[in-house]
Amino acid sequence: MQTQKVIDHIVNWLKDYATKANSKGFVVGVSGGIDSAVVSVLVAKTGLPVLVLEMPIRQKADQVDRAQDHIDFLKSNFPNVDGFRVDLTPTFESFEKTTEGYKDDSPSKNLAEANTRSRLRMVTLYYYGQINGFLVTGTGNKVEDFGVGFFTKYGDGGVDISPIADLYKTQIYEIAKELGILESIQKAKPTDGLWEVERTDEDQIGATYPELEWAMEQQKAGKTEADFDGREKEVMTIYLRFNRATQHKMNPIPVCEIPAELKN
Repeated sequence: MQTQKVIDHIVNWLKDYATKANSKGFVVGVSGGIDSAVVSVLVAKTGLPVLVLEMPIRQKADQVDRAQDHIDFLKSNFPNVDGFRVDLTPTFESFEKTTEGYKDDSPSKNLAEANTRSRLRMVTLYYYGQINGFLVTGTGNKVEDFGVGFFTKYGDGGVDISPIADLYKTQIYEIAKELGILESIQKAKPTDGLWEVERTDEDQIGATYPELEWAMEQQKAGKTEADFDGREKEVMTIYLRFNRATQHKMNPIPVCEIPAELKN
C-alpha cells in the first residue's frame, strides 16, 4: 500500500466533503484503540476544527489512559483540535435502573446493555456535533463494516462519514505507524470496550483480523467453507456465519413499497 498517498487522499476527501456539506469541522469519539486514533489524526490533518471526545462507561483503566494520552497527543500536535471527557457512566446506570426488573434473566440482556453503551455514545457525538456544526466521523474499518458486521446498529454504526471503511485493519496499522500514533495504542489488543470484563475483538469473533480479511477476500472470489480444510475452513465458517447474520446492519432499511393502485 502507498501509505502516505492513501493518507493524503483521505485527508483531501475529508476536507472536500466537509466543504461541500457546509460543515465547520469534525467530531470523533476516541476509545484508546487504533481505529479512532487514526481517524482523529486524519481529520486533524485537514486543518478544520476537530472535537475529540472520550466517553467512558465503566471503562477499563488502560483504555481510559490510552484515550487521554491520545487526546493530549492530538492537542500538542494540532492547534485545531479540542478534546475532553464526557463521563457517560451515570447516564448508563440511570438507564439500567429504569429498565431493571424487565427480563433480567434473558440471555440477550448483557448484549443489549453492551449495545446500549454504544448507542449512548452515538447520541452524545451527535449532540456535540450539532451544537458545533460538525460531522460525526466514523471509525469502522472494512472487515467490521462490510465483512462481519462487528458494530452496533445505530451505535458506532451511526455516523455521517466513514473515512477508513475501505481499509482493512492491517492497513490501518500501517497508517498508524506512518502517522506516529502512540506505541501503547499500536500495541493494544483491539476491543470494543462495551463489556464489564475484558473481551477482545478476537475473543468475541473467534478469529484474528488478518484471518477475517483473508476470509473476506475468499468470499469475494466465490469461495465457501467447503473449499478449505483445517483452520482455514474454521475461519471461513466463522466469517460467513457473522456475515450472514449481520446483513441487516449492512443493507439499507427494508421499505414496504405500496403498489400505486392501492394509494389512489
